[in-house]
Amino acid sequence: MVTPDQLEAMGTKTAAFPARGSAKSSFHTIPHYLSDVLKPLSYSVWMDSRRERILRAVAAVLPPDVPVTVEPGEGPVVVLRIGQTRVGAGWVGEGWLGDVTDLLDRSPSGLDLVVARHMSPGATAATAQAGLGWVDETGGAELSMPGLILARTGQAPKPVKGPPRWTAAVLGTAEALLTGVRPTVAAVHERTGLSTGASTNALATLTELGHLRASSARGRNSAREIVDAHQLLQAYATAATHQPVRTSIRVGVVGDLMAELESLGKQWDALNVTWSLTGVAGAALLAPYLTQVTSADVLVDASTPAELHALARRSGLQVLDGGRVTLRPFPTTVSQRLSTVIGDTRIAPWPRIFADLRVTGVRGEEAAEHLREVMTHG
Repeated sequence: MVTPDQLEAMGTKTAAFPARGSAKSSFHTIPHYLSDVLKPLSYSVWMDSRRERILRAVAAVLPPDVPVTVEPGEGPVVVLRIGQTRVGAGWVGEGWLGDVTDLLDRSPSGLDLVVARHMSPGATAATAQAGLGWVDETGGAELSMPGLILARTGQAPKPVKGPPRWTAAVLGTAEALLTGVRPTVAAVHERTGLSTGASTNALATLTELGHLRASSARGRNSAREIVDAHQLLQAYATAATHQPVRTSIRVGVVGDLMAELESLGKQWDALNVTWSLTGVAGAALLAPYLTQVTSADVLVDASTPAELHALARRSGLQVLDGGRVTLRPFPTTVSQRLSTVIGDTRIAPWPRIFADLRVTGVRGEEAAEHLREVMTHG
């Protein structure tokens, strides 16, 4: 085994702390790109991944001559000592508004700072309203403490494709489960229109990802169960918004937007065009939150730019860069099949509306969380 002294001689910084389930010490290397920042960092106790990520994120935004250590303790708040100041930090995962509010709802004692992978606009607004600071792993920070005030803009992560295992069939199956479909092959096949093989594979994938728990029974009617519906929704929404949008157009609409959408919907029904509202407009019908709906996203049964432009012409709509209505294809066939009708208006499945809504800014995130509360708790 390579010793810490040997690693140091090779130019690798090390920090010693007991390994999980063992009283012995193991050594974890610090990447070269953080070695100068983390030079004063010491590990006085064993750390799980949450505590370590908090430490590394905070150390990365501090001046290199400011030491930061972690104090022993349990619970949702990790106590750091930054210089001579004790700071309570809480990990909020991806950094969406819902992640922050879930932590705040527990009213943890001694919380001063939240740390995330990438704080969203709604999350930063919520922390400011709560009088807390924040740091994320992109290098962004808003932190005020004795002798130190930080205000940094992080390096925005590059858009990436959704996780490779979140195929269209897996996304569609997750949508179905979140809307109440039983996690059996038979039920998923019947409700989504996916083949038996695709349904089987999608359920197996969600089980391997930790979102479903398999029963001992076998067969197409054997049921799994959702481990944590909130975590499934968060994972689904993240994967859904990482899907590349194939194409879209914006069209102009005058007058009351919701009334015009209802009128357009009747035209599309007459033309046998499948459509559904998503985002802000869809949420306005399921769980009203925003006082005004000034723009709308409409999913339509069209797969190419030519088909979208043809639908606009047939509907008497003019394509405009600043148009209030965006027309885009259904992201999956399952989203199309799971759409429902309220009055005369078709709406996308609520998990899809949630995913589309929470990436539209602070108010959109707030409306998405309101939608989640209404749909999951009534």
